[in-house]
Order: sequence, then C-alpha cells, then structure tokens
Amino acid sequence: MPKLFKRPKRLPLIAPSILSADFAKMGEDAGGTLTAGADLLHLDVMDGHFVPNLTMGPDLCRCLRRALPDAFLDVHLMVTDPAKFVDAFFDAGADHLTFHVEVLPPEGIAPLAERIRTLGMTAGLAINPPTPVERILPHLGAVDLALVMSVNPGFSGQSFIESVLDKTRAIADELQPDQRLQMDGGIKPSNAPAVREAGCDVLVAASAIYGLPVAKRAAAIAELRG
Repeated sequence: MPKLFKRPKRLPLIAPSILSADFAKMGEDAGGTLTAGADLLHLDVMDGHFVPNLTMGPDLCRCLRRALPDAFLDVHLMVTDPAKFVDAFFDAGADHLTFHVEVLPPEGIAPLAERIRTLGMTAGLAINPPTPVERILPHLGAVDLALVMSVNPGFSGQSFIESVLDKTRAIADELQPDQRLQMDGGIKPSNAPAVREAGCDVLVAASAIYGLPVAKRAAAIAELRG
C-alpha cells in the first residue's frame, strides 16, 4: 500500500493519530480503528527539541508493522533533523514520511524528499500555524503530500486554529490531482466539514477517535469523512 496517497481508493482519507491510542495495547487499539473504517494510521514522532514533547520512534513503527502487516503507516517527523531518521523508519516499515519546512534550508527540501521517494516511500512537507504559507508554496512540486498543522504541534487534544484554513486554501490551489492535502490538529466532526471544504483530503484525528468508546469510533470516522 505504499502509494495510497498517490492512488487513493476513496477520498477523503481518515487517519487516526495513534498519539491518543492506548500504548499498553497499541496493536489492538490501532488495528481496531482500521476495522472501524479508517484508511491509515498516523504516527506523530516528536524529538523534544523541535516540539516540546517526546513520543514514539522506529521501534513502535516496527511493532505496528509486525502486528498490522497491511496497514498504511504515515509517519510525521516533528524533529529538528529529519534526514537522520529516514533509513530507520524505512527499515521499520513506514510507508510515508512527512518532514517540516521549518527545519531545513530551502535547497535541502527537494533532495530529502527525493531520498525518501527513492526508498519507495511517499514524501510529505508540513507547515506550522505561525509559518507564512509562502515558505511551503515553492516546494509543493517536490512532495506527494502537504500537511497543514491546525494546532501548534507537541500535544494531543489541542483546540483547532481556524485561521489556518486560509493557508490551506492557498496550498490546495497549487496541488495536482495526485497530490494530497492533509490537516492535523484538533479535527473533530464539528469542524471536519470546514476542513474538507478548504481542500483537505486526508484528515488526521486523535482524541476525536481514540477518546471515544470503541463502539462509537466507526460512527465518528464516518462523520469525519462526511
């Protein structure tokens, strides 16, 4: 499934962020959301430097790949030096890697994306809420996916920043049909229609899915998809 973002079977795609899953039973909790209708799993990797939190690494990705061999694993590198982790996450079974526009000089973005794609993964480029949209627009042609953060990254459960939808619309206007536009942060059924209207076709949700009882997650995923 490494080309899910290039050839999706349906849109929008719903990507539960396992940051809010139960780490004591990760395989069961993450796999259950796929059974409930989600399309892929989103892994938020934080280094405690680029963002003020430490989370999962390649070993968790490897364990998820072992437990869920058919799952699409979408790794979001919120780290200062993403190049250092490309090979490790590829070896761990990642299908996609997204890195941040804020951590590289402009001339370093396309080569890193090409390195990711050469390994057979798809590549994404993320932008944080305070960063002007002009920082990402020149580099969209180098990646398969653009990720707009709708919270300041670091922790699950934050409130959605509605002003990022203007940035999202500007990016959507520049993308090709086989490129995806993802949003991550504070997405829930009440704001998902605005997110989809702004052009996003991959919606990441954490507490809006994993914060619910298991029996209610399928309905939440369906509502997020619209």
